[in-house]
Amino acid sequence: MIDTSIFQGKKAKYFTLGCKLNFSETSTFARSLREMGMTEAEKTEPADLCLINTCSVTGEADHKCRQLIHRAARENPNAFMVVTGCYAQLEPAAVAKIPGVDLVLGSNEKANLIQYLNDAWTMRQLPANAPGAAHNDANGEGGLYHSVKTKDIKSFQPSCSRGNRTRYFLKVQDGCDYFCTYCTIPYARGFSRNPTIASLVAQAEQAAGEGGKEIVITGVNIGDFGKTTHESFLDLVKALDRVEGIMRYRISSLEPDLLSDQLISYCAQSRAFMPHFHIPLQSGSDAVLKLMHRRYDSSLFAHKIRLIKEQMPDAFIGVDVMVGCRGEHPENFEECYDFLAALPVTQLHVFPYSERPGTSALAIPYVVDDKEKKARSKRLLALSDRKTHDFYAAHIGQEAEVLFEKAAPGRPMHGFTRNYIRVELPARLAKEEYDNEILRVRLGEFNMKKDALRAEIL
Repeated sequence: MIDTSIFQGKKAKYFTLGCKLNFSETSTFARSLREMGMTEAEKTEPADLCLINTCSVTGEADHKCRQLIHRAARENPNAFMVVTGCYAQLEPAAVAKIPGVDLVLGSNEKANLIQYLNDAWTMRQLPANAPGAAHNDANGEGGLYHSVKTKDIKSFQPSCSRGNRTRYFLKVQDGCDYFCTYCTIPYARGFSRNPTIASLVAQAEQAAGEGGKEIVITGVNIGDFGKTTHESFLDLVKALDRVEGIMRYRISSLEPDLLSDQLISYCAQSRAFMPHFHIPLQSGSDAVLKLMHRRYDSSLFAHKIRLIKEQMPDAFIGVDVMVGCRGEHPENFEECYDFLAALPVTQLHVFPYSERPGTSALAIPYVVDDKEKKARSKRLLALSDRKTHDFYAAHIGQEAEVLFEKAAPGRPMHGFTRNYIRVELPARLAKEEYDNEILRVRLGEFNMKKDALRAEIL
């Protein structure tokens, strides 16, 4: 039983670290609390509640989570602080001991965040012998934490929200069964699970009813959709494509071995799926891919990229690349660099390998030092900059459709073309009524920051 009166009139601050999936979940939590009468605090005013959704993909991510928790507690000394997300699942007791933290929820429990918050906020602790009871640290100090082992993570938290953005983020899947040697995500998120296509279509229809025009499909391993319901990701794509009112869909990240040729062909001729793909590669060296326990090789990855470009020549293709993982000898990195340089991809998301406790990668010999990791990252980032610049430059002078997003007063408006070119409209030409509108523009030269093309409304 939830007592909505305890939320009414109170103010909250929300913090998200990590991926689009985390953003989607945080936005959904905020929406639920808003419906109960809680408003969002301004940046400069103290909050009654701080909710922090954490990431744990790297050691640096853990560090940023701790920093954020400390800062939020310092700036909001009287706030009730809730921490959830991947770091909260992996290290619940440690997070609960951070000064200022009142409640920590693991991946299974965050689906019932409102109920846990209601109980903890009113009672501050649950009976020790209650089912699913919270645990205190050994000294009786610190916040309460609720979490279960990875194998017991079964819940699915539906999420389709835009927060303060224009685009909606629709969570279609959670968890991962892959257990790559370097990764902690399966331990933090649990095994792959998903809702029904019918429920996701209903959420997309609701977003359309609220005026949404674009939806980003999110999840941990979305190509694995259907394990729970015996459906397929391609079936989901076809069903969402029929939702009236949603003009654009983007697929956030899709494993290359789960990106079927049939899906590529369908997206190429679909009504609303954009020519925009994000595909994790991790390494262009087959030897390193084998060490990582990835389920594909470089030839399969290259086939997918070329097939996309054959059917959608203007497609934007983003690629995740990890550098300096254990076992990546210099010749392996050079092989990866040459492989990516030869592929018609648009942008590289480069990140250095981070040692994660409990992962099997720690048993792999040959460790790359931090200096070499930085050098390799720098080279790949420079390659990415050249590829993205060339992709943008090839579209200068062309006409395109752009979905514009709201801008702060006196600031340029930004938006994206169908193929994810970032567009900037100067502040003097921006109008409030352009927000969430798809407008025809002519693409001009690069802006001052070189991260967008200037636009002229046609």
